[in-house]
Parts: sequence; structure tokens; C-alpha cells
Amino acid sequence: MDIRQFFFKYRSYTPIPLALLIIYFSKPALPYLWIGLVFLIAGESIRVAAVRYAGGVTRTTNVGAPSLCTAGPYAHTRNPLYIGNMLMYTGIVLIAGAPNIWLMLAVTWAFFLTQYALIVALEEETLEKLFGEEYRVYRKNVPALIPRLKPWPNQDKRKPAALKKTLETERRTLQNVVLILFFILLRLQF
Repeated sequence: MDIRQFFFKYRSYTPIPLALLIIYFSKPALPYLWIGLVFLIAGESIRVAAVRYAGGVTRTTNVGAPSLCTAGPYAHTRNPLYIGNMLMYTGIVLIAGAPNIWLMLAVTWAFFLTQYALIVALEEETLEKLFGEEYRVYRKNVPALIPRLKPWPNQDKRKPAALKKTLETERRTLQNVVLILFFILLRLQF
């Protein structure tokens, strides 16, 4: 199996060792807690906005898409879900605290940048095969990670899904965040 396929297929599970490391070394401190909460909420807000446009298809373990989503957050960046995830984990690290919080942040970012570099390479290869010139034009105009300030004008006129439906799709992500925060609190007690 291609290592990129492995990271794509198991992307919901590969951060578990990192989450355990964050929990193990957690030592919450008040100033970081509030900043972390801002990062966590910003990351989840970006995820919700992205899922509202791309839909539940983002939960698949197979690389591909039924259509090329270039509306909403996807008109600013090609990978809003991954940006949201990185912001959320940054928030979790800051909330958790650690004796050397900057090292924990560096490890977290190194993990996600490596994983997402592999996944994005596979996704882009697949999307180019599926959508050809349409994807090449999109890739040329919309950055992979650093969002463009003004949305890319394009022909994708899809409307966002209902917030309730999106939150149902995001339920597992929200449950995982609550679970990690619960274990951080539990660790604080012992």
C-alpha cells in the first residue's frame, strides 16, 4: 500500500498517539487555555464551513470526489478541513499545556504537516485524474494552505447544507474533541 493511501485511509486514527502524548504531558495554564479555546473554536468553525459545502463525502476512506467543490471556503483554499484540523490541534495543545508547550506545538505541527503533505499529494493526483483541466485551473488559482483573502470567482454555485445536517456529519469530530478535553481534565486530577 502506498504510504499516502495509508495516511488518507486512517487519517482519523493516526493522530491518536499524538493525542495520547498531549494528554500525558498536559499541565494546563490559564493564559494558554483561553488562547487555545480561540484556536479550537476557529478550527472547528472552519471545518463546519467546509463540510457545509463539501458534505459528508469528506468522511470517506477512498480518495476521490463526486464533484469538484470550489465554493465557500474552497474558493479561498484547497484544504480548509486540514487547516481547521491544524488549528483545532493547536488549540488542544494550548489548552492542555505542557512543561515545554512550544516543543509540543512543534511536534504537533510537524506531524500534521507531514501527514497532510502526503495526503494532499495523493488527493491532488486523484483530482487531476478525475477532473483534468478544471482541477488544474482551480489549483493554479487557489492556494493549498494559505488562504487567499478574496474568494476565487468560479462557476461552482452550490449552496451550503443546513447547519443541523452539517453538525450531524461533524458529530464524530466534536465527540473526539470532547473526549480529549475530558482526558486532559482527568489527567489534571491525577
